[in-house]
Amino acid sequence: MKTLVIVTHPSIETSVINKRWKEELLKYPEKYTVHELAKAYPDGNIDVNKEQALVESHGNLVLQFPVYWFNCPPLLKKWLDDVFAYGWAYGSTGDKLKNRKVALAVSAGIRREDYSETGRYRYTLGQILVPFETTFRYCGADYRSFFAHYGNEQEPGGNVPGAETESPADALEQSAKDYLRFIDNM
Repeated sequence: MKTLVIVTHPSIETSVINKRWKEELLKYPEKYTVHELAKAYPDGNIDVNKEQALVESHGNLVLQFPVYWFNCPPLLKKWLDDVFAYGWAYGSTGDKLKNRKVALAVSAGIRREDYSETGRYRYTLGQILVPFETTFRYCGADYRSFFAHYGNEQEPGGNVPGAETESPADALEQSAKDYLRFIDNM
């Protein structure tokens, strides 16, 4: 079965990393379904039944987003709250995510070394993403970790946490290829 990739970016047109990843995914429509939440729901009103059916019709699930204030963009949080409903994702009859392989793909916008216990933000990216892992495990899913592209945040006056920064072209191309390899090996 194909992998469903839920892409959530507040401004995919101006994105560097998530836009490039999306372009790479779209080259292989036989393997991946790219579902852009901002395009599907510009008003933020999510069709829960449609989204649940979409998840059910695919094998693996990947949530792709920029780390946005050390979390996900608000539309993805709303999607999770609405779609991962009691009786569907969890609870006595909620088994639609049970044993389904799920993963995250995030653009961090901040240097890898800043995501460490001795770094600027005192936590690893893995620690920051624990609520997602916990959610997936609570729903019985098979959490497969995360793929990340780190950025190079500038000092105050520069980019804000979660914003994507320019990446050298070679590094960005390698990241796109590594991302697909990560998904294929989930």
